[in-house]
Amino acid sequence: MDDLEIAAQAAAEQPEFSRFLGIRILRANADEVIGDMPATGNLANRNGVLHGGAIMGFADNLGGTAATINLGPGKATTTIESKTNFIRPIHIGDTVHGRTIALHKGRTTMIWQTTITRNDGKVAAIVTQTQMVMDWNDGRSAGPA
Repeated sequence: MDDLEIAAQAAAEQPEFSRFLGIRILRANADEVIGDMPATGNLANRNGVLHGGAIMGFADNLGGTAATINLGPGKATTTIESKTNFIRPIHIGDTVHGRTIALHKGRTTMIWQTTITRNDGKVAAIVTQTQMVMDWNDGRSAGPA
């Protein structure tokens, strides 16, 4: 698959949470995911700027998308660690831009770093997360626990 096909598939397979946040996957390949998200009033904190949880959710989604692109059949990923440095506020009405790159892609873990910028190009946050790679059984075919 080429980068356009990977991005289209990644965009089509986004979970409902990312749709709620308004995340768009713009470009994706095995080493980088780029996306954006509108800073809307329903994502504001009490100071009237984008809530840190929305920023972290955006970055986690991009990192999870990047990890998922790199998974083999029967594998899944989950975030096991995430660290966020908040540098500048993102004002409501702005757009959040994210670029996620691979720092490490191992057999059992992957580390992704997302740089989040505002419309003015200034860095607003940097998020580094570790994704665990695991065998996956969604439990739907299992009987009662």
